[in-house]
Amino acid sequence: MLTHLASTLGCITSPAARLLALQCALRADTHGCARLPAGLLRGMRLHRRTEAWQELAQDGWLDLPDPRTAPLQVRLLDDAALNQAPGRSARRRAAHWALKPAPLLVAAAAKPADRLAALVLAAHTTAAGPAADMAVVARLCGHSPQQTGVLLDRLVAGRTLTVWHHQRDTDEVHWQPAPLHRPVPGSADTSAH
Repeated sequence: MLTHLASTLGCITSPAARLLALQCALRADTHGCARLPAGLLRGMRLHRRTEAWQELAQDGWLDLPDPRTAPLQVRLLDDAALNQAPGRSARRRAAHWALKPAPLLVAAAAKPADRLAALVLAAHTTAAGPAADMAVVARLCGHSPQQTGVLLDRLVAGRTLTVWHHQRDTDEVHWQPAPLHRPVPGSADTSAH
């Protein structure tokens, strides 16, 4: 779905609009209608962010929803997004996972660009290891490779990643997810003594 969105949304579509498009596509029913509760939008830091909806409407991706309704109801105009495998129940599970992309822990106050970057990295974290082509990561994040490097630096600063590295000869980016269970600062670990 990330690949489909990267190819259909405008190259200047903001990360906030990309996250909204992803949630809409993953939550849509067979008629292209999706319901997004206000709590979900608040949790994504996108509640009452009308500019993201306007971007998607300008791209011809959805009908502009009425912001006064609760939950917010939207109709997708991109039929191809609804035909992406897997089926609707699996897409709903993916919509939940997209909010908390294990094995990466994203801070609740993270910006949409950081959330989208973490989601892209989580989608490329496999048993073979956390690695992907930098051009692919950048395209899925909607940024240039240089901007993506800044995003990855912010994920390290936010303790989502421990470290990342761009291997320029192969154009691969490698990263290490931060531990999911972080020690509380100031607490002593007596089991190590």
